[in-house]
Amino acid sequence: MHTIFEAIIIGIVEGLTEFLPVSSTGHMILAQSLLNTQNDEVMKTFDFVIQLGAIMAVVIIYWKRILSLFGLVKRKSESRSGRKLNLLHILIGILPAGIIGVLFNDVVDEKLFNSTTVVIGLILGGILLIIAEKKKERPSTEVLDDLTYRQAFFIGLWQLVSIWPGFSRSGSTIAGGMLSGVSRAASADFTFIMAIPIMFGASGVYFLKNYEALSSNDFAFFAVGFVVAFIVALLAVVSFIKFVQNMKLTYFAYYRFAVAIIFALYMFLK
Repeated sequence: MHTIFEAIIIGIVEGLTEFLPVSSTGHMILAQSLLNTQNDEVMKTFDFVIQLGAIMAVVIIYWKRILSLFGLVKRKSESRSGRKLNLLHILIGILPAGIIGVLFNDVVDEKLFNSTTVVIGLILGGILLIIAEKKKERPSTEVLDDLTYRQAFFIGLWQLVSIWPGFSRSGSTIAGGMLSGVSRAASADFTFIMAIPIMFGASGVYFLKNYEALSSNDFAFFAVGFVVAFIVALLAVVSFIKFVQNMKLTYFAYYRFAVAIIFALYMFLK
């Protein structure tokens, strides 16, 4: 039987780590292990429920820009040239991960999802953040509306790296954006917007296949986790957007190294 306490703690972890470049996977494994959580079908469903809570926070933050992509609201361009981010940018960005995810999702879950790969992903992801911050050239794209289709595709390719557990979707795409000449802030914005269709799609596919796992007996457990993940993610993303305006991602790299060490020691001594 899962408890409300578990829902709160795991919801907090999900909300804090899903969109920060620190790897939510590693933190979720640690949290669930420390709580001695049952890894049953209810828990697997709960993971998708709290992901939906987290992604809804991003929808709220970027609602005006999202509606403008569909022409439902008018939004003034941030670009001096008058260009605007459009749906094609998003489609180009999600295409690589969408194709690979559909084809190899089961393989990744069966072959790559273990403690060792998560530790490796945490370390390599941290190194990638440092490399991205070492790039000395001034970004050619300062604001999101100036993003080119080539840069959108390049960021999408970097998202493939996050298929490796522990690498972090946001870490790989923000770093990839910076390496392709996009500013840190614009890379973060594109990363968060691009995550919306991907995460909704993944959750939708799961619930279509496992709708019988949704039980009224677990409604309170799911509801609390969803709400907690939503609130915490809302605060985390707003804070991170402000952070990346002036602060470097190397701080997150060092944090990842520390988590990798803690994770490895915990699994070794367990």
